[in-house]
Amino acid sequence: MSPSYARTSIAAVVAALALAGCSLSSSGDGGSTPGATGSGSGSSTVKNTTVTLVTHDSWVADKALLAKFTAQTGYTVKVIANGDAGQLANKLVLTKGNPTGDVTFGVDNTFATRVVDSGAIQAYSAKNLPASAQRFALTGDGGKDLTPIDFGDVCVNVDDAWFTKKGQTPPANFADLVKPEYKNQFVTPAASSSSPGMAFLLATIAKYGTDGWQNYWKQLMANGTKLTSGWSDAWSVDYTAGGGNGSRPIVLSYNTSPADTIKDGKATTSALLDTCFQSVEYAGVLAGAKNPDGAKAFIDFMLGEDFQKALPEAMYVFPVDTSIPLPAAWQQAAKVPATPLNVDPGEITKNRDTWLREWQDVTS
Repeated sequence: MSPSYARTSIAAVVAALALAGCSLSSSGDGGSTPGATGSGSGSSTVKNTTVTLVTHDSWVADKALLAKFTAQTGYTVKVIANGDAGQLANKLVLTKGNPTGDVTFGVDNTFATRVVDSGAIQAYSAKNLPASAQRFALTGDGGKDLTPIDFGDVCVNVDDAWFTKKGQTPPANFADLVKPEYKNQFVTPAASSSSPGMAFLLATIAKYGTDGWQNYWKQLMANGTKLTSGWSDAWSVDYTAGGGNGSRPIVLSYNTSPADTIKDGKATTSALLDTCFQSVEYAGVLAGAKNPDGAKAFIDFMLGEDFQKALPEAMYVFPVDTSIPLPAAWQQAAKVPATPLNVDPGEITKNRDTWLREWQDVTS
């Protein structure tokens, strides 16, 4: 989560790349505006009406949506993108106390405690936090610093149409992925280079325990699992339902991905809900921000109806306000697991380097 939490459709990825590094910003006029600071009687007044958002490359927000924020608050938004969720977290830690912006969005539960523990985030209790968002809040001090904005699940996906055409039964769970009948059929982004890949590693740790996941990965690799550098390669190049000429009918993707494969009124793929690791993306005020008031206003806006309603189609994630109606395709094909797999964020921060080193030993 990032979720933020890399978790987007192909269309969203393209849009995100187009927007990366772009901004909507303007200087204030001579009127009274939010964030104004004066230097004393008779001196010139400097207006701070720009809010700088530090986020990941998958950030997508319509200009009209940001214009609503400006109309409501007087603040305009400048966007700085910093790679995926892991790269964003690293950037925030490295610039703590002297941030490149005012507010951040896109740190997910796999990196949240690392960012909070570094002191990069200033505590803020958002206004009108939806009741449904409480279950996504971090425990401890992290819950005071980071505000949940969206969630989604990284899950194994299968190309049901491919299996039907072949007259075969698709896999249903983790155990099936290591069976001989599914040899050379699974592709997943690597945990060392991809946020979804890391989420899948964590899912296997949650499933098989800290002493059992290594053996499961040995079986995966022996059964011909392919690793890619990122989600886009796995989905667009190797997956049979990804739009290219892929040869692998099983892929690591998201629980929302089947909504992208609806044909003749029915999704041709499905997510295996027993394999899902839940990703939650958070927003926070950056410690040392030049415009903390604007940052707080933007976090409140992200929890509002306009922003929450735009999340599914813009960034392919679920709003934390579960009262928001979902697109029809999502209601049909994007299923939420009843009991997603989770690993305590504190344990992730404590053990991430060790787990990744062990994973690399197994997969190499």
